Amino acid sequence: MKFFYRITFQALIFLFLFLPALFAAENDDKVYEQLNVFGEAFDKINEMYVEDVDVERLIQSAINGMLNSLDPHSGFLPPRSYEDMQIDTKGSFGGLGIEVTMEEGFVKVVSPMDDTPAFRAGVEAGDYITHIDGEPILGLSLNEAVERMRGPVGEKIVITIVRVSEDEPFDVTIIRDTIKLVAARVRVEDGVVIMRVSTFNEQTTPNLIEGVEKVLQETEGISGVSGFILDLRNNPGGLLSEAVSVSDLFLEEGEIVSTRGRSKSDMDRFSASKGDIAEGRPLIVLINGGSASASEIVAGALQDHSRAILVGTKTFGKGSVQTVVPLAGKVAMRLTTARYFTPSGRSIQAMGVSPDIIVEPQPPMSKEDLEDMKQGRERLKEIDLRGALSNDNLTEEQKEIIESEREKRETIADRRRKDFQLAHALDLIKGLTTVIYND
Repeated sequence: MKFFYRITFQALIFLFLFLPALFAAENDDKVYEQLNVFGEAFDKINEMYVEDVDVERLIQSAINGMLNSLDPHSGFLPPRSYEDMQIDTKGSFGGLGIEVTMEEGFVKVVSPMDDTPAFRAGVEAGDYITHIDGEPILGLSLNEAVERMRGPVGEKIVITIVRVSEDEPFDVTIIRDTIKLVAARVRVEDGVVIMRVSTFNEQTTPNLIEGVEKVLQETEGISGVSGFILDLRNNPGGLLSEAVSVSDLFLEEGEIVSTRGRSKSDMDRFSASKGDIAEGRPLIVLINGGSASASEIVAGALQDHSRAILVGTKTFGKGSVQTVVPLAGKVAMRLTTARYFTPSGRSIQAMGVSPDIIVEPQPPMSKEDLEDMKQGRERLKEIDLRGALSNDNLTEEQKEIIESEREKRETIADRRRKDFQLAHALDLIKGLTTVIYND
């Protein structure tokens, strides 16, 4: 009976998992040989392992191993992960609020998502997570590591982080929460429409359109707007369809992106339709190392069409397309099926999108300013000097004007301290507007 079970089970594995591969391989003898090795290994494990094995888990692990050997983004999705993935694209899910990938056996943070527990705890793009609650991640698959980071809302988790700028690993305690993402937020500042897009899910384009329409009511129409800023920093990507849709909001015509698979016939092109939500106003796109996948599609398309100026630092460099393939038993696999290319034919894979203007998150400090900061002192001004002359020649109206200008400059200075890249983009919009109107 045991022998019969073994033969029958081998036959089932062969039929359901490997028969299609055999046809594709055109009866290659090496494929038969390797499948025989697999069947023999499965038999020996099932028969001789020190404890009873979970046959279903064993097979799923084998599938996961195959997928993980291909690239960091292919993987097996057990029932819970498959369900979570479907929920994620709707814009609401439970967890820490980080987009991750696997690198050198450790989980690497692509980017923290806006206003999530991980974001508030100070997790940064490029961080490596080496331990979860003191247990090492090394040896786990990406899905297994993600499963360990998920858990009941309100429960705390301690992750150990290695950061390039820090000498030693350090622990970060995070309280799990339900992640409800607002895909896009829109506001107006100094006559500039600022569009912050944190992810590309089914809410992204509707959020953008609704937000822009609302702020245009505040500015009494497009005539009150000097330019637009699309902030894609730390945006890990998402749906390809939304990347195409967002790009189309600012393009009148032309190709947005093309995807190319294994065969020459496996190719898709996506093009823009007429209509520019910004009506030709200057457009700045902010990017950084946490901008990945769908973010890079948008940035690359707008750059290639000379529709936007890219400001910030080079993007992450994920130029591949993953397809979720449902399998029997409420499981699925995420399989890399194509590469995407910008309108000019650039592949972003491992290269990223380079900004037109490189702007680091913080401006370089002079030696004098650095020394002052270390000493905790402020620079003296004329008014601080003993016996300094007062200015009694100004009228009250002139003093109010000067005070108003001073407050504006302080607001700008404060903005530079908080977000130097955004401040640079606002200055650039102002400069472009001045040139356009003067011409």
